[in-house]
Amino acid sequence: MQIKFMIIGKIQKDEKTIRLNTDINCSFCGKSVPGGIKASMKYFKTKEFKKELKEFKKNYLCGICRDKKRVGKP
Repeated sequence: MQIKFMIIGKIQKDEKTIRLNTDINCSFCGKSVPGGIKASMKYFKTKEFKKELKEFKKNYLCGICRDKKRVGKP
């Protein structure tokens, strides 16, 4: 089984990356989401990355909750 990583920021070709195995939970149902986050080494060291990661975790919806929201079901 291959672990999937979500990319935060832009990663240029041949740029070094870092992979973070951080806990990501759905902000609606609380379900844990498998995988982690991938970012460029340059972007990882910035304040913007930390801010974007915090917002991402705060607003993340799992696939089921995202689909419910899209079709307007509670």
